[in-house]
Amino acid sequence: MFWAGFLLRALVIVIGHTYKIRLAQDHFQFGWEMGRIARALVTGYGYADPFVGHTGPTAWTPPIFPLLLAGVFKLFGVYTALSAWVILTINSVFSAAVSLFVYEIAARCYNLRVAKWSAWMWAVYPAALQYAIHWVWEMSLTAMLFTWVLALALRMRGIGEDKPREATATQWLGFGLLWGSIALSNSTVLLFLPICGLWILFGAKQPLAQLGKVALASLVFLAILGSWETRNFQAFHKFIPIRGNMGAEMWAGSGPDSNGFAWMATLPLEERNPETIRYRTLGEVEYTRQQGEKWHVYMRTHHLHYAAISLKRFYFFWAGVPHPTDAHPAAEAIREIDYCFFSITGILGLLLSLRNRIPAAGLFAWSFVLLPLTYYFVTVAARFRHPLEPLLFLFTVYLFQSAQPRRKHEAT
Repeated sequence: MFWAGFLLRALVIVIGHTYKIRLAQDHFQFGWEMGRIARALVTGYGYADPFVGHTGPTAWTPPIFPLLLAGVFKLFGVYTALSAWVILTINSVFSAAVSLFVYEIAARCYNLRVAKWSAWMWAVYPAALQYAIHWVWEMSLTAMLFTWVLALALRMRGIGEDKPREATATQWLGFGLLWGSIALSNSTVLLFLPICGLWILFGAKQPLAQLGKVALASLVFLAILGSWETRNFQAFHKFIPIRGNMGAEMWAGSGPDSNGFAWMATLPLEERNPETIRYRTLGEVEYTRQQGEKWHVYMRTHHLHYAAISLKRFYFFWAGVPHPTDAHPAAEAIREIDYCFFSITGILGLLLSLRNRIPAAGLFAWSFVLLPLTYYFVTVAARFRHPLEPLLFLFTVYLFQSAQPRRKHEAT
């Protein structure tokens, strides 16, 4: 399954020339803010400059993917076609690996039939490929890490095993390492961490005996997170909780004339634009603070506007965020139908799992509640659903394989 999924993705990259990324706006579509930061790292400006020009240190995005991309740039050139091919191939490894964890999750909680169909669907279904082969961003990495941590949680609870054993120190160590990696890949997923950890702990026969191992996992997690926080404090002389762009995102996504999501970058991609000059002059911390203050002032008299676009974001997260108006209507309709179909069938499959008391169904339900929560209130895009899509595929397979043929009533 892994090799089939990886080779399919690699083949599409080569045949479809997806590594040929548009040159517009000085290669901004090559990784967007993460690509800019990677370029700054390679060219000697440090972790900085997420938009245009040299604007100073940044904490706009978590560091794992920009650092990975910087390594690719260092070896294969900044914004080159070869670098694009390499990073998309790495994304394809991450994406293909998801099928292994989907298989394990389904095999432990359902049965081998559901496991095989779910994993193969992820390996070869076109919608599962798109972010690995087109996007220079962290979605494939985050999806892999998230499904990996779910599989690990099931192992630690002994789900699907004849003789469940207590979670080992090595497993708790891996748990802390994975969650530290998730935090520095996509910090919004961290909302699920307390639920996941407590679910494992309270499933143990002797929870108190596990506390030392939990402390070990916590130390590993905090050490990973602490390295990034130390860097942020040295750069900004202020505590920055992983990302420092919340105020700017709230103003862009929920300020005047906002519709709940943005088509373009949060800042103009023009060095002489007054907003870009203000960002460079104030520095990122003060700029985002002021943007946040502007949003708070606006919110005091526009509660209904914020409530309305938050409901829109809820709808778009599950039904499909529309593309810009230059998208072909027929292609757009097919994309939205495909996107929405898996939301409906996946949620129905989850509800059926809860009804049938499938092991860990409650844990999966919490992931559906918590992972989208930030996006409902800040901004939304189709790619934000990607960490949940492996579970959507799994629940869809379970839903259809649980269907029973309707029995014919005997004539009376």
